[in-house]
Amino acid sequence: MSDNALHDSFFALHHGLPRQGPGSDATTRRLLALAGTLPERPRVLDLGCGPGRSALLLAAEAGAEVTAVDTHEPFLAELRESAAARGLDGSVRTVRADMGALPFPDGSFDLVWAESSVFVLGFDRALAEWRRLLAPGGTLVLTECVWTTEEPGPTARGFWEEHYPLRTVAGNAAAAVEAGYHVLGTVPQPESDWDEYYVPLAAHADAADTSVPGMAEAVEGARAEIALRRAHGSEYGYAGFALRPADPRWALRTETAADAEAIRRVVSTAFGSEGEPSATEADLVEALRRDAAAWLPGLSIVAEAPDGTVAAHALITRCRVGAAPAAALAPVSVAPAHQRTGAGQAVVRAALDAARLRGEPLVLVLGHPEYYPRFGFVRASEYGIKPGFDVPDEAMMALVLDDSVPVPAGTLVYPAAFGV
Repeated sequence: MSDNALHDSFFALHHGLPRQGPGSDATTRRLLALAGTLPERPRVLDLGCGPGRSALLLAAEAGAEVTAVDTHEPFLAELRESAAARGLDGSVRTVRADMGALPFPDGSFDLVWAESSVFVLGFDRALAEWRRLLAPGGTLVLTECVWTTEEPGPTARGFWEEHYPLRTVAGNAAAAVEAGYHVLGTVPQPESDWDEYYVPLAAHADAADTSVPGMAEAVEGARAEIALRRAHGSEYGYAGFALRPADPRWALRTETAADAEAIRRVVSTAFGSEGEPSATEADLVEALRRDAAAWLPGLSIVAEAPDGTVAAHALITRCRVGAAPAAALAPVSVAPAHQRTGAGQAVVRAALDAARLRGEPLVLVLGHPEYYPRFGFVRASEYGIKPGFDVPDEAMMALVLDDSVPVPAGTLVYPAAFGV
């Protein structure tokens, strides 16, 4: 049997499926929400689009101009037909191309999208090569197969090590940060996303003509994959990642002992002025640094300006919601000379990345309700969390970093240094 016969049978088996990997419209919408505010007519690149379920949703619901890329022309033809039937043919353009050799200029897209297709290149290579395609402030959204346990069994591990080595969500998040991205959020995909792919695929396998050269092998491979999922689905799954390149103007890092005086200067002038610095918040940072129960190593972050000075600082320390540990973002400070330049956003995103990689599931902030939602914060009261003092409901906000950990409800208790 030739490789061409197996290739042709694989695509014949998959032709007409609504999806070419685990997913759902609900997951696409959740990932789109993580991407944040988009231009009125965002330019979207959908890589490995298959028959275009995501491309159609992005065009219809985000008002996007979608460039949909795949190597398999029948998928692209199916997408063009579906787009025309929905009156979206003016919003969806198909391009037959290799996602590893894309013919687009740098900065061409506001959103690069890849559901169930990044495995073709591999997670790390995709992050390195697709970054150039993003316009300033653009977002990369992709889904990837991941381990959902730290200790997968030998059967699942053996299968995936042979076909495509996996990491955990935390492992991929760490790789993204190392590659120069901020993690805007992650979405664990539900079992129903697998059903949307595997139920139709199993029906195709049952109806396939296995006398066609290569089809028996294609069917056997599909059934083996489905059987593995049924037997070992608790060990691996799919997850979505929304990533944004870090602002290159700021060098972001954990504080060192040598930064203490510079941090004090930034905090005191941020909450006061150059002429009249405020000691209150600067004293708070130093008190938290001395409190071993509150201090979380690695979560005091500075942003350096191009001249090497500290431009901004963000601190996350231990708090509690009832009896459950959580993390509090406060204070966030930007030197007066660097305010309204993006330094604050950069240092907050870096602090949240560090908290995520440290394994903190929940971050709380008391802050401006028009500023912090851009990072994904919502009213803490939505989770049944309230502070032990009076503040406007919209000012007390929460950000869930790990959906696999139940969010505690109860009264928020800050470290003693806060005096509340």
